[in-house]
Amino acid sequence: MVKVNISELEQVDQFRSLQLSLRDRWKTIELFDNSEADILVIPSLSIDQRELRKIEGCEHYEERLLFSLMRLRNPRTRLIYVTSMPLHPSIIDYYLQLLPGIPFSHARNRLLLLSTYDSSLKPLSQKVLERPRLLERIRQALRREKSFMVCYNSTFLEAELSVQLDVPLYAAAPDLQILGTKSGSRQIFAESGVPHPDGSPRVWNPKDLAEAASELWERQPTLKRIVVKLNEGISGEGNALLDLRPIMNVAPGQASHAQRTAAISDRFATMSFQASKETWANFSGRIPELGGIVEAFVEGEIKRSPSVQGRITPSGEVEILSTHDQILGGPDGQIYLGCKFPADESYRLQLQQLGLKVGRKLAEKGALERFGVDFITVDQGNGQWDIQAIEINLRKGGTTHPFMTLKLLTNGRYDLSTGLFYSQQGRPKYYIATDNLQKNRYQGLLPNDLMDIIAHHRLHFDSCTETGTVFHLMGCLSQFGKLGLTSIGDSLQQAEDMYNKVVKVLDEETRSNNNNFSGFSDYAFPMTWDGYS
Repeated sequence: MVKVNISELEQVDQFRSLQLSLRDRWKTIELFDNSEADILVIPSLSIDQRELRKIEGCEHYEERLLFSLMRLRNPRTRLIYVTSMPLHPSIIDYYLQLLPGIPFSHARNRLLLLSTYDSSLKPLSQKVLERPRLLERIRQALRREKSFMVCYNSTFLEAELSVQLDVPLYAAAPDLQILGTKSGSRQIFAESGVPHPDGSPRVWNPKDLAEAASELWERQPTLKRIVVKLNEGISGEGNALLDLRPIMNVAPGQASHAQRTAAISDRFATMSFQASKETWANFSGRIPELGGIVEAFVEGEIKRSPSVQGRITPSGEVEILSTHDQILGGPDGQIYLGCKFPADESYRLQLQQLGLKVGRKLAEKGALERFGVDFITVDQGNGQWDIQAIEINLRKGGTTHPFMTLKLLTNGRYDLSTGLFYSQQGRPKYYIATDNLQKNRYQGLLPNDLMDIIAHHRLHFDSCTETGTVFHLMGCLSQFGKLGLTSIGDSLQQAEDMYNKVVKVLDEETRSNNNNFSGFSDYAFPMTWDGYS
């Protein structure tokens, strides 16, 4: 364990004092985005490690923040990127060569790559704290008055690291992370007047979970299914679906409350879990540790899963960044697989307004930086959609890096009046992105092999046309056959065509390998982008 050298109260005071310095230093969005700065990137996945291990290749997810290297487009920016294990040099070269108008050597001289050389199953922030000499090297490399730290998510580990380095963390304080849990999200939705499904507060054991489910069914006698959620989870992992239809004999009006609760308790063991290897025995064992909630499952023939992303600046200003339609899969369609930008024009402006409500409530409570809100929308006919908020993410989730890749590559702008992103030439831009292009046949491809394929088939992003594909999670490729990519076009159709071309090329290049598919390929090839279920 990490030995903490200062009391928790002292840490909180120092941490908040450092964060306040951000507000004094950068009073507007423009100053924050364009001023001279040293950025320390700590892409630590400081979440429950057992839940994290359900994601194949998660040890390489520290690479998802490599879009930050594109901040070196600002010639006054310096950047330190820390990882558990060293990154392959060709991956770094790939990102730096994407920068338009900046000599490679100039960008490389402003980048410092550091590693803990520790592949153990611990959060990166903890590994850094356990290495005083590495801490000192980071401290000496930063200009204190111009520095700030960014991370994947903020916990007391990141707060301790911020205090130890005397560098402010640009993220929601650890004590506010509860607002990004399932129960915390429901609290914010209620306080900000954002519609959301009926559900329960957090409970701490399976007995109370069955009681909460029974009470929910009594409030909504027409319910067919209930979602059971661990209070903390990522990408839909930690969710299960309870089907009520086989126990309609104990529905409200048919049996007593006690009979209904007992029947639901018995049904827990038959639930379908989003994680393929999950069991009720393991799931229920996490409830006393993480807590759990139940929530009405939103039914509908034509149903989609959009999201809105925003940020809260050091000055407290709330800015909407993007909207997406998420691509979900898994046994019950709750696992995040990818996204398309922007969300459907039928509801994206409504998403923006709901996102602003949530962002302002979070800002009121002192939150900073990135937030995302996931929704379920159901087609009501005549162009009308019922919109229900599902959860808040106070971390850099799967929709963060594709949008930031687009923004930093094109230096364009997001237009609130249309919900579209425009390049500096005034062209609207669209993309399709995934973290989960995965096939067994891709296993064994090294980063250098991927670079050869990209160059030979001209799959790279073209800074002149501002279209093409940007790759990420390249470290996952050899062992797991897994790759991330963002295909950017001047229309959604062009972005889809680029995406499918990448898949076709990779399939052809690996046709002599094992042809058994896994992961994203099970759900989404060939790609279709309307009528999601």
